[in-house]
Amino acid sequence: MIPRLKTKYNDDVVLKLKEKLKVSNNLRLPRLVKIVVNMGINAAKKDAINNLVADLTKITGQKPVVTKARKSISNFKVREGMIVGAKVTLRGDRMYEFLDRLINTALPKIRDFRGVSQSAFDGRGSYTLGIKEQTVFPEIDPNTVTVTQGMDITIVTTARIDDEAREMLKLLGMPFSGK
Repeated sequence: MIPRLKTKYNDDVVLKLKEKLKVSNNLRLPRLVKIVVNMGINAAKKDAINNLVADLTKITGQKPVVTKARKSISNFKVREGMIVGAKVTLRGDRMYEFLDRLINTALPKIRDFRGVSQSAFDGRGSYTLGIKEQTVFPEIDPNTVTVTQGMDITIVTTARIDDEAREMLKLLGMPFSGK
């Protein structure tokens, strides 16, 4: 089964992008490459690592890679080899399904949500947004959450400039704020 957002991209977004960007070659159009979901784990939350990794697995549908500290930093109470986070790289159909759930179910559940920032692009067409807690995703039961944890979501595209990526994400349904 082809994800709904991938079908939307192939049927609608490609035609609108060709017209808007004045490009005749489909391969020149921006498209999604991958989505990286990164969850940093605080030193105080070390006992909840398994729960947070399980939540990230439920959210993304893929087992995360646990990241460890490369160096010891005494000011942050981090020693070399300590678990400091978990990350997942999504590609293909899972990427489109995750983005669809993010845009249509998770972001609207955020309290006082007025859209995501338009200025969170990196200058090369990638977009990063932060979410303060994992309970906005429908896969997570808020009653079973022991520790709330935020995450960073990076959407990597083939766009050369931010305006192309912004236009593509807008056509896919990303709710950008007015500013």
